[in-house]
Amino acid sequence: MADGRTFRTEDRRKRARQNGVVQPLLTDLYQITMAYAYWKSGKINDTAVFDLYFRKNPFQGEFTIFAGLEECLKFFENFHYSDSDIEYLKQTLPQTIEPEFFVFLRQLTVEDVILSAIDEGSVAFPRIPLMRVEGPLIIVQLLETTMLTLVNYASLMATNAARYRLAAGKHISLLEFGLRRAQGPDGGLSASKYSYVGGFDGTSNVLAGKLYNIPVNGTHAHAYVTSFSDLSELKTKVLAHRSTGVLHDMLDLCTQWREKLAPLLSLPASEASDGELAAWISFAIAFPTGFMALVDTYDVRRYLRAARAWPGLIACCL
Repeated sequence: MADGRTFRTEDRRKRARQNGVVQPLLTDLYQITMAYAYWKSGKINDTAVFDLYFRKNPFQGEFTIFAGLEECLKFFENFHYSDSDIEYLKQTLPQTIEPEFFVFLRQLTVEDVILSAIDEGSVAFPRIPLMRVEGPLIIVQLLETTMLTLVNYASLMATNAARYRLAAGKHISLLEFGLRRAQGPDGGLSASKYSYVGGFDGTSNVLAGKLYNIPVNGTHAHAYVTSFSDLSELKTKVLAHRSTGVLHDMLDLCTQWREKLAPLLSLPASEASDGELAAWISFAIAFPTGFMALVDTYDVRRYLRAARAWPGLIACCL
C-alpha cells in the first residue's frame, strides 16, 4: 500500500505474548471447510490478495480510527495449529475429510504471507483498505475471521473514544470505567486499550494498565457510600493541608458548607444524608491527593455540599 507499511514474518521484531484466546481456532468453521475444499481442489499453490476495509463509518460519523494492527502481528507471529487443535478438528469436521489435510494444517505457517497496513491510530475512511494480506490462498483465507475480529472491535472503540475526546476538548480528563459492563474479559481489555488509543487519559482496568502500560485511575463504588449511615462513623476527621501542614477538621468544614448551601440548592439540610456525607469525607481523607467521588445515583446537591468544603477539602488535598 502506498502510504502504509509492509511486514514480513522474518523481518518482524518479537513482540509481547498475545492473548491466549487469539489462535487459529478463533475463526468461523466455514473458513476451515473452505480451506479443505481449496486443498481438495488442488489450489495449494494458488495465491490471493485480501483487502480489509469497511463500508460505513460507525456512529454515523465522518471518520474511523484504525486499531488492532499490533494484535494482528502477534497473531501472525504465533500462528500454528496445535496437536489438540487438530484432534478437535478431526472430531468436528465430517468423517469424509482426508487425513492428509490435517497433516497439511499442522504444518501451516504464515512465513509466505505479506501484511501491508496503514499506521495504527490513523484516521481512515470507508472503502479504503486498512490492511492488505497477500499470500497462499488457503492460508490467507484461514486468517480472515481472526483479523476481522481483532480490527473491527478495536477500531470501533478507538473511534468512539476519539469522538468523546473531540467533544470534550483537550483539557478535560476522560477515563474509561467499562470493565464490569464489557463484552466479557477480553472485550473489557480491548475496550480499555483502544479507548486509550482513541484519546482517553486512563482506565479503571488494572490488568489493562499492567499489560498495556495505560494510566490507571479509580474511585469508589456505591457500596462504599452505602456502608456509612451516620457521621458518627467517621473515625478520622482531620486532614492536613498539603502545602502548609495545617490541620483542618473536614467534618466541621463540610457541615458548615451544608448549612450555607441548603437555601441555594433548594434542599433543606435536614434532607441531606449524613451517611453519604460521611462516605465522601472519609474517602477524601483516605486519598487526599487523588479524591474522585462517585455521585451518579445520589442527589448531586448533597455531594456539592461535601465538595464545597473546598477550599477546605480541595485546599487541603491539593
